[in-house]
Amino acid sequence: MRTLHVRSVPEELYDELREKARDSNRSLSAEVVTLLARALEQSRAQREHHKALGSIGRRRFKPGKGAPRTSDLLKEDRRR
Repeated sequence: MRTLHVRSVPEELYDELREKARDSNRSLSAEVVTLLARALEQSRAQREHHKALGSIGRRRFKPGKGAPRTSDLLKEDRRR
């Protein structure tokens, strides 16, 4: 297993991490690894979400040039 050293951690952040680790009954290292894994999973899920939304956007119907606008068609239909 690899070792990761992190420098210049703000004191407030360190204290918060230590408190969270204590509340979760984990070591500080185990808590940091858990938080990093969760953050990476959320990042992956967000990328997949954006990818899916992009795919949906590309598949949406786009009327060709010169096609009448929907609002114009509705107005015309109401006049009948």
